[in-house]
Amino acid sequence: MKRTNVVIISAAAVIAGLIIYGYSAGLNPDKLFGKKAKSAASATGSPAPSSAPAKAASDQQAEEAPTVEISEKGQRLIGVKTTEVAVRPIEKVIRTVGRIEYDERKIATVNTKFEGWIEKLYIDYTGKYVKKGDPLAEIYSPELFTTQQEFINAVKWSRSSVPAGTSVGVDLGKRLSADSSAIVTAAKQRLRLWDISDEQVKKIEETGTPVRTVTIYSPVNGYVVQKGALQGMRVMPGEKLFDIADLSTVWIISDIYEYELPLIKVGESARIGLSYFPGKEFVSRIDYVYPSLSGETRTAKVRFTIPNQGGQLKPQMFANVEVKINLGRKLVIPSDSVIDTGMRQVVYVDQGDGFFEPREVMLGIGADGLREVLKGLKAGEKVASSAAFLIDSESQLKGVKPLTPKDVKREK
Repeated sequence: MKRTNVVIISAAAVIAGLIIYGYSAGLNPDKLFGKKAKSAASATGSPAPSSAPAKAASDQQAEEAPTVEISEKGQRLIGVKTTEVAVRPIEKVIRTVGRIEYDERKIATVNTKFEGWIEKLYIDYTGKYVKKGDPLAEIYSPELFTTQQEFINAVKWSRSSVPAGTSVGVDLGKRLSADSSAIVTAAKQRLRLWDISDEQVKKIEETGTPVRTVTIYSPVNGYVVQKGALQGMRVMPGEKLFDIADLSTVWIISDIYEYELPLIKVGESARIGLSYFPGKEFVSRIDYVYPSLSGETRTAKVRFTIPNQGGQLKPQMFANVEVKINLGRKLVIPSDSVIDTGMRQVVYVDQGDGFFEPREVMLGIGADGLREVLKGLKAGEKVASSAAFLIDSESQLKGVKPLTPKDVKREK
C-alpha cells in the first residue's frame, strides 16, 4: 500500500515537472498531454506559470463575441428567417380621429350699439339659413328716434334760405350754410356709427320722417347657430342677438399624442374619411398646430380646413384622419427582429454556419413594420427577422449575454 502511494506521488511530480518545463519552453501542454495534461495539473494543485502568450490567448478568447449555435435543421423547424440591414426610405403614418368644427374665421356676431326693444323678430329659431342682407329683427329705440329727428331738422335748416343783399349777409349766409352742412354730416355719421345703413339714412333724409323701428340685417350668408333675441325683449348696447356661421368651409380638429408631435409640421398632407361619405376621401393639409397640450390625454390639437360643398358636413361629426410623413432614408431593420426587454433592445445577428450573435442596439422611430437603427448595427449585416424570441430563449438557457453598442464599436 505504501509502495503504491509512493508511485502515484512520483508520477504526479514528473507530470508537474513536464508541465512547468513546457510553459518555460513556450510549448502548449495540450500538445504534450492533450486534455489529460490539464486534468493532471489540476490534480496536483500546481498553478500554471503565467506567460505573455497565454495571457494574449485568454484576452482574445474573452473578446470573442458570444454566439448561439442553431443547426440548419433546427432553423427550419422553428422558422428562422434573416433580413439584411439596409438604408431605405420610410414613411410614418399617424392615424387619429378628428371632429368637424365651425370655421371660426367665418362666424359673425350680430348686436346693437343702442338701447331698444325688439318689436318684430324675423329669425325665430336656431339653425335657420339666412343670406347676407336678410332682415333679422326690427328694434325700437327712443334714443335712435331722437337722433333721426335731429338729423331731419338739420337737413331742413340746411335747405332754408339765408339773408342776402349785403356783404355782411353774404358772409353770414356762407357761415350758416357751412355750419348747417357740418351739422347734417355729423348727424349722418352718428346714425352710421349706430349701424344704420346708407340706404336707411337716405330714406330718412328724403321722406323727412323718422323711422319708428330700425331693421337689423344679416352681415353674412350662413346658419344661425346661436340666438339670444326674443320677441319683445329689451336690448342693451353690445348684447349678442345672433351668431351666424358660414359653413362653406369647416375645420377638422384632431388630437396628436405627445410623442408624435416632433413629426407633425404645418403643411403635412392628410387623408380624411367620414362614415357619412363611405368610400370618399378628402385631402387636406395641416394649417395650424395648437400651442397647448392637454394634461389629461397628453395630446395636442392640429387643424385642417376642407370645403363643404352643399353644406353636407355638419359640426361635431367624427372623421378618420391619416397623416403621412416622409422620414427620408434611414438604416432600418424589421420590427419583428427586435427583442424588447423593457431595459434594452436586442437583435440576433447572423454570423453564418448556424451561429447567431446577440447584440444590444439603440433604435429610433418606427414606421411600416420597420425600426430605425441608431447604434449597434451597420448596413449589410443580417439579423433574424422571425423566430427571434426562440433564439433568445436558447440564448437565455445557455447564459449568453448580448454585446452592447460600446463593445461593437471597440470590436470595429
